[in-house]
Amino acid sequence: MHCETKSFQLVMEGPGTEWRVQKGLEGMTVAYVQLPAGTDFRDKFKGLPNDHCHCPHWGYVLEGEVNVKYDNGDVESIPEGCAFYLPPGHTAWVDKDTKLVDFSPEDKYLEVLKHITGKEL
Repeated sequence: MHCETKSFQLVMEGPGTEWRVQKGLEGMTVAYVQLPAGTDFRDKFKGLPNDHCHCPHWGYVLEGEVNVKYDNGDVESIPEGCAFYLPPGHTAWVDKDTKLVDFSPEDKYLEVLKHITGKEL
């Protein structure tokens, strides 16, 4: 099975922002995410457990860089061209325009997206 990211459900759009999701993949969700410089999830995750994302993610940074802070206080940057795994208990921000592909367990991912967007998906 394969599909173009443009056919994914658009869940968030704005200047420099495009967030598309394909659900229903054997319990997983794949997302194409484009974020402008300055996007910061630290405020958006407030109200989630420990004010961090509780969903694990596997993915690949296509362009830009993702900064991540974990529950244990560790901070790292994931640069363009790198695959990643983010365990539950993290937050993130980008300092430059960034594009990535993300694979996550559907139930937890949709909980986080609902928290961020206020929409049922």
